[in-house]
Amino acid sequence: MPDIKQFKHFKGVFETKDKGRTVLLTKNLVPGKIVYGEFLYYYTDEQGVKTEFREWNPERSKLGAALMKEVSQIGMKENDYILYLGCSTGTTVSHVSDIVGPNGLVFALDFAPRVLRDMVFVAEDRKNIAPIMADANKPESYAHLICEVDTVFMDIAQKNQAEIFIKNCKAFLKPGGFGLLALKARSVDVSRNPKDIFREIRTKLEKELSIVDYRELDPFERDHAFFVVKKK
Repeated sequence: MPDIKQFKHFKGVFETKDKGRTVLLTKNLVPGKIVYGEFLYYYTDEQGVKTEFREWNPERSKLGAALMKEVSQIGMKENDYILYLGCSTGTTVSHVSDIVGPNGLVFALDFAPRVLRDMVFVAEDRKNIAPIMADANKPESYAHLICEVDTVFMDIAQKNQAEIFIKNCKAFLKPGGFGLLALKARSVDVSRNPKDIFREIRTKLEKELSIVDYRELDPFERDHAFFVVKKK
């Protein structure tokens, strides 16, 4: 039986050791169901209660990569409401779903019908996910579907990533809430040095939001940076 414990100070995120490596985990909201081929781990407590955990692969999740890079804060906990921009097929969204639990809610937004179809299948099992097909660059078009949220997470590979992120934080983030931006430098400008782009984006964010933390995601995600911000 593996030794499973909370990962650092992050409630809802766990870790175990497997062949000498640290494995990130979340407690499976839907026991017996996997989302992207992840491994399952089990822990039985002293009372004989068995709990199922899902491996969280940091090479397939920028939020998982940020945790492995020792980011100080992700702004998510049980019962929170999350706006997830760029949900894709639901790999990371499923772990966020685990973290916020049955009384939390994840608004999972994407513009591409094909990936959102897969997201809908995930949401059929996970009742705390609300898939939304919309353009994140136009928050006014889906404002009627979303309430104020505790955290805005964005993973959208577009040239104007920072502007889209700022607009959504302004529109939906609670005062004091956290924003998480997974920035892909090559989508901003493929010809420039990623570190120069990261500095430029940081300056842009600081004009509107308070920077809490910043991590580059190598080796998990090449030419990516992860910004943690707080609404002023």
